[in-house]
Amino acid sequence: MAMMGKDSDVGRGTRGECMLSGAGLEPGPEQARPASRAIARTGRVVRQDTADLTAIGEPFLWGLGGALAMGILLIASFLFLIFYNGAVTFWPQPIAVVSLTDGSQLAGEPTRDAVYSPQAGVLKGLPEAVRTGIEENGGLAHRVLYRIGNYDLYHEDFRWVSDFEIDSISYPKSMYLFERQEWGRFVGEIAALNLDGEVIAGETLSFDQAEKAQRLARERFAEIRHIERHAIGKINHQMESERLRLRRVELSAGRDSADYARVAAEVEVKLAELQLAYQALADRAREIRERDLRDTLTLREIGGREKTLALSQIVRFYPANALDLGDKLDIYLSRWGEFLTAEPREANTEGGILPAIFGTVAMTLLMVVFTAPLGVITALYLREYAKQGRLVSMVRISVNNLAGVPSIVYGVFGLGFFAYTMGVSIDQLFFPERLPNPTFGTGGILWASLTLALLTVPVVIVASEEALAAVPRSMREGSLACGASNWQTIWYVVLPRALPGVITGLILAMARGAGEVAPLMLVGVVKLAPELPIDGVFPYIHLERSFMHLGFHIFDVGFQSRNSEAGKPMVFVTTMLLLFLIVAMNAGAIYLRSRLRRKFADGGL
Repeated sequence: MAMMGKDSDVGRGTRGECMLSGAGLEPGPEQARPASRAIARTGRVVRQDTADLTAIGEPFLWGLGGALAMGILLIASFLFLIFYNGAVTFWPQPIAVVSLTDGSQLAGEPTRDAVYSPQAGVLKGLPEAVRTGIEENGGLAHRVLYRIGNYDLYHEDFRWVSDFEIDSISYPKSMYLFERQEWGRFVGEIAALNLDGEVIAGETLSFDQAEKAQRLARERFAEIRHIERHAIGKINHQMESERLRLRRVELSAGRDSADYARVAAEVEVKLAELQLAYQALADRAREIRERDLRDTLTLREIGGREKTLALSQIVRFYPANALDLGDKLDIYLSRWGEFLTAEPREANTEGGILPAIFGTVAMTLLMVVFTAPLGVITALYLREYAKQGRLVSMVRISVNNLAGVPSIVYGVFGLGFFAYTMGVSIDQLFFPERLPNPTFGTGGILWASLTLALLTVPVVIVASEEALAAVPRSMREGSLACGASNWQTIWYVVLPRALPGVITGLILAMARGAGEVAPLMLVGVVKLAPELPIDGVFPYIHLERSFMHLGFHIFDVGFQSRNSEAGKPMVFVTTMLLLFLIVAMNAGAIYLRSRLRRKFADGGL
């Protein structure tokens, strides 16, 4: 048989050579071998100079490689756009004083430039030389966008200035940028500083002196906020708890019962004590505020108008045109620190996003807590216990189809089922004294996490099933042969080796759930959350509370703020932070998965 195969190969080679000879192609020493290989691969003779491109792999290889390179380039360009714009957002810029041809002036930070086509009416009023230059440039003119601030005076944050409108540009060192608690930024000079009746003119005021006074004022402001939002807030919570306790007794025993009279007396005494503590804190806050109002700062904009405000309302200020590299770096890091640790202000376009960071991480981790058991248990049943047949196949098809349902549908379901059905029932059973004000019968972080758990559980089910199927059957049979039960085999043998694949599904679920916004808008996310879901007030974890989310924060700042141009920098930096958080959470899960894979090298995906 071997000889016959050898003869057959020789015969095919001989016939191929004869066919080449008959076609007028004499096979030389270099041609005979490639022709023989082509015949052996395809079973037919193909002329090398007229071969179909589909028979050659190189064009497709280059096409696939080019598509991969294009995809990588697009992703890299997107990430570069996000991270570059986000990284430079907090870097301090100089303030330009622009003298215009009409005799007016403006001061602001140059943000970006553009080329545009001036309207015909604008061109008619320009000098002949300027109009000729624009016409020679194809009817295009150059302009710069300046962030002028002073919204309370100008009613706009930005202004475009064309080159033909500019008479001169200077950068005086007396120009300051002030970041205020309200009304955004102010661009101008210090006219005067009033420290408890002592007025210091701006011309004689040093920056160090003003900065020291501003730092003390901000400490007073922080103390007032602490008293009003934490100390007084805690007392208000205790007073509300006492009222609810009395209401609960009224609903259970009746207003005419002895229990109600006893609890009413206890509540009255407790409320009196709390009222005294409340009044003491309110008096303390009023004293600090009265002292705070005696320190004021008078600002002057480039046109000469002045504005006086409490010194504590200045969050940060600096002479923009007199900074060295170290000063700019200090301001840059200070802004980053505020961004990561403070609350939003000025319609979320200024300040920090700590509540949004906290809400995003808490919701994602809570979602994983719900998704992991549900997905793994479902996959275990489908793979290890369910009898494979038409019904199980339909279940798998349904699970796969759930992954393609639009996320807003899950939001509608979460609002209708979790909030308006389960939440209302919980309120009626456990919180009747709070009605008609809902506790769980409205959006909250619990319902948002459950909604996203339903959204992402198909991914976990599919990944977990594949991980369970990847565990060798011989390991199951060996465990059963040693006397272990089916559940013991699953718990001690199958699941540990399938955990890397399960974690892979959780990673994909976290990546999708952390970036979803549409369903959250219906089941708990808000523009500004006055309280965090976790705080120091018993029971410490408040799953019924609404929360902030980085994804919704991006939507709100980019599309719902009064000035999208002012919110654009915050959009980039928040997007960069959201990507960083997703990568950080996924990196932790990937590290855990790699550890498990090294431990069970023969299991997982």
